[in-house]
Amino acid sequence: MKKYFIYWSPLAEETYLKTLGQILDRWTINEVEDFEVKVEGLIEKLKTHKRLCPLSEKQTNLRRCVISPQTSIVYRINDNVIELVAFFDNRVEHQY
Repeated sequence: MKKYFIYWSPLAEETYLKTLGQILDRWTINEVEDFEVKVEGLIEKLKTHKRLCPLSEKQTNLRRCVISPQTSIVYRINDNVIELVAFFDNRVEHQY
């Protein structure tokens, strides 16, 4: 089975860390760790199933994965590379 390389854009890194900080501000380290496990699991699945998540309704060149009721991630496929674009809060207006 083909494996795809995962690339974290600078915005994905920034929004991921921001999301972890927001979780820690509101809850405990346990919830942060649970979120990290969900993200790591999703990334492992994307390495072999690049079309795992549906196309974004707002930007058709991106795919959107819901990680939790509060948070999603968008990514794009570039040949053998899956670029993680950004994490965002599902409860606010966003461009994805």
